[in-house]
Amino acid sequence: MSLNLMVLLLLVSLNMLSCDELKEEKKALLVIRDSLSSSANLHENWTDSPCIGNQSRWKGIICSNWHVVQIILEDFNLRGSLPSTCLQKVPFLKHLNLGNNSVLGLLPNLTNLVFLEQVLLSYNHFSGPIPLEYAHGLPNLKVLELQENYLDGQIPSFDQPALTSFNVSYNHLWGTIPETSALQRFSDSSFDHNSDLCGKPLDKLCPSSPPAGPSSAPYPSVIPRSSAAAKHEHTDQVRVIVLIVASGAILLLVIISVFLVYNKGVPEKEARNGASGYTFGAWARNIVSENEDYERLGRMEYFSKELAAFDIDDLLRASAEMLGKGNLGITYKATLETGIVLAVKRLSHMNELSRKEFTKQMQVLGELKHENLVEIISFYHSEEQKLIIHEFISNGSLFDLLHENRGVGRKLLDWNARLTIIKDIAKGVDFLHHSLASHKVPHGNLKSSNVLIHHHDNQGNHHAKLTNFGFLTLLPNKKSAEKLAISKSPEFVQGRKLTHKTDVYCFGIIVLEVITGKIPGEMFGVMGMEEEEEEKISDLSDWVRMVVNNDWSTDILDIEMIAAKEGHDSMLKLTQIALECTDDKPEKRPKISEVLRRMEEIEKTKNGNLIS
Repeated sequence: MSLNLMVLLLLVSLNMLSCDELKEEKKALLVIRDSLSSSANLHENWTDSPCIGNQSRWKGIICSNWHVVQIILEDFNLRGSLPSTCLQKVPFLKHLNLGNNSVLGLLPNLTNLVFLEQVLLSYNHFSGPIPLEYAHGLPNLKVLELQENYLDGQIPSFDQPALTSFNVSYNHLWGTIPETSALQRFSDSSFDHNSDLCGKPLDKLCPSSPPAGPSSAPYPSVIPRSSAAAKHEHTDQVRVIVLIVASGAILLLVIISVFLVYNKGVPEKEARNGASGYTFGAWARNIVSENEDYERLGRMEYFSKELAAFDIDDLLRASAEMLGKGNLGITYKATLETGIVLAVKRLSHMNELSRKEFTKQMQVLGELKHENLVEIISFYHSEEQKLIIHEFISNGSLFDLLHENRGVGRKLLDWNARLTIIKDIAKGVDFLHHSLASHKVPHGNLKSSNVLIHHHDNQGNHHAKLTNFGFLTLLPNKKSAEKLAISKSPEFVQGRKLTHKTDVYCFGIIVLEVITGKIPGEMFGVMGMEEEEEEKISDLSDWVRMVVNNDWSTDILDIEMIAAKEGHDSMLKLTQIALECTDDKPEKRPKISEVLRRMEEIEKTKNGNLIS
């Protein structure tokens, strides 16, 4: 065989191998796409080939030399369970970011991904242990962020020389923090709020005999040891006798202790919260550490006398489930032993706030009562935790109503329902603007996920209540304010003064979301539009303006409403109001009271005919 022929065969075989790798990469990404729901329409976007040279048209995918090197799906509203081994087929992956989503299940298997440098999986619903290969199979790992999940088990012995960022806080991890040179570089904030972790970074001594795992029992149980000994009574009778005597002594001491407690008149709740600390449910470990002193926990303050029949102890013992994670914290549905159901929001990014500052603002917000505002029932402040307890609304958010479960079998949201919801939002904002007139931006975080929907009549009519309002004054700086909806406004981006009109801008975006059925923040194109025009589209309002200016007015309407062929004239009138609300210049935007007046006029008119 000639040398030229051998070289040719070698090149052909290498090319075939490369093609196989590319096919496997695409297949792995499609498995991710098909396993998770998303607000970014990955099913429509992730088609064809993920990489063309160094470029990718797939959202969240970055390529180099025809291979996927970065998967960045942060804040994509991902929901579902990630198949464990799918990422192993992306061998050149260097950066994985699935942060701030709602992904369930075990952490993904990253075996053999030797180029991986950054793994960001924080603020999700991952559970189970941290895989050993994260510590021993990722030699180039620089960043690992796993905070705010439901991970348990022990921390593996991470010791990668390049590891510069590490965070496993707010999980259910236990045991001794490994004393490797890499992990000892990190402060306690990388490990805190794992109530059963101990070791040097936390300045918390570990017991001489490490626990086998976290236990929810308030006192150590001797029953398993006694039962085990009983099985060997024929071989070790002396040990059995010793155990029986010891058990009798312990029982006697317990009886004496109980007698003394009751005779000293210690209240039941105080006895329950004594030196042993709280016996929290698993969810409560994410709110207050079991090791936090009871004296430091502070007390709750109430705005509703009817629901003031519970305290922080009752709340932490409630059964609860997570409703969602937002930019400012986690919201839980808590069911008290009395049957009362509440929503509890644990705030993040506000630890710098003093008790006085937090209490002052919460007292202002707690006094606000309106049919289109979620009622704040109570709040709680401790050195490390701040909670807001408000009424529970059972029907989810406007975002869910508009975007979840689209397709066959979905109950359509008609125009009358949409108009009612928009009007309710306007009423709530108008009330806030009058009640909090001195606030720079009274709501400050107005978006569809902060509009809760409830049905309070037999017809199942939709009504809206605003939540998460008034937080801007609680945030320490502009960097923190970037987590609010107002950060999308032109004046915030350009560093100009924020006013009530910033809320009006956010309201306008919600109206366009309701009318178009599209998710703000996504990129939209228009058939026949020039490339230069497409580049001008930066948000939903730009897209609507572009469509309207090209005389394709009804093209903006949600497909669910186009089929109705009724009310299109009213929809387009409201669209015009929304475009005024989202004007780049705040002074050109109408006041929310003017918007409400014009909406009421639209509601009074009859539905117009289809505009051609």
